[in-house]
Amino acid sequence: MSFKLRFIQRFRAENEEAFMDLEKQFAELEKNNPAFPEGKRFRPYIGREPTNTLIWECDFPSMNEVTAALQVIEASSDHDALLEKAKDIAFYEDGYVEIYKSVDP
Repeated sequence: MSFKLRFIQRFRAENEEAFMDLEKQFAELEKNNPAFPEGKRFRPYIGREPTNTLIWECDFPSMNEVTAALQVIEASSDHDALLEKAKDIAFYEDGYVEIYKSVDP
């Protein structure tokens, strides 16, 4: 059984360029730190979420690995510093976390 971890972040549309620049810094953090999960980022094209939404997602073979990845993220002062930048600029309108379990018929 596998799991998918998703972070859904709705940002202020007027700050799109600055938000995406900051998101590049999050991607660099993932790339430069092997302990971090390296997810994929998506923007809605057609769907329920508005276009000023960024979705980060990553697949894991077990719930234990999801938990371990979340612990790495939560323990990272570099990640915290980037989150503070986003809060200081008031980028976020909304955000939430989802975890999905695979369904194998």
